[in-house]
Amino acid sequence: MATERAISRGAGAVYLLVVVTGIFSLGYVPGQLRVAGDPQAMLGNLVAHQQLFQWGVAAFLIEQVAFLLLPLILFRLLQHVHRATAVAMVALAVTAVPIALVAASHRLDALAVLTDTRFSALVAPEVRNAMALQSLQSWSNGVHIASLFWGLWLLPFGWLVFKSGVLPKVFGVLLMLGCLGYAANVFGELLIPGYAVMAFSNYATAPASLGEIGICLWLLVVGVRARVRATI
Repeated sequence: MATERAISRGAGAVYLLVVVTGIFSLGYVPGQLRVAGDPQAMLGNLVAHQQLFQWGVAAFLIEQVAFLLLPLILFRLLQHVHRATAVAMVALAVTAVPIALVAASHRLDALAVLTDTRFSALVAPEVRNAMALQSLQSWSNGVHIASLFWGLWLLPFGWLVFKSGVLPKVFGVLLMLGCLGYAANVFGELLIPGYAVMAFSNYATAPASLGEIGICLWLLVVGVRARVRATI
């Protein structure tokens, strides 16, 4: 039991790193640079706040390393519930990492096009801006695909939490609903015109946020309860 509590605290700490770096790199930094309806102004902000942009990329890379470790730690904690489901949880989470890392390289491409003197000496400013916007679009597309797996892994994870008997069932329900929310956003933006501006798109992943932050803090502060030695 002491070992399980130590593993749960470790999982909570890694999860907290994922949450904090994710909020910073995917929420705060883009929010500081984005200018609605004015991509040229956004590029100007990127150059003017280059260090913030670089910190955002660095935080995203740290997040991906932590996210690679997180399901492996959770596997040790939850494999007793159902090993095959725990394997699926790891596989779906890990699949997102290389997709996200490739996407991050496009973010670096945009910065290089705008700030590297080798480009400014050879390419006209309007062409450089177009190249940077294309790179940022490639970043956005990569994150869009990665987010499908950021959602899919929550389904087996949530089911394991719900059935574990050592963690609150409400978090399991929220995580499974979060999977549906991520999937709705991914396919909604692909298939439904104007989906991104619909009110539902802003709240679809709210259960995932509540479930992930909740289970993160629970693991870190409370840990797991003693369990009955039984499997399904």
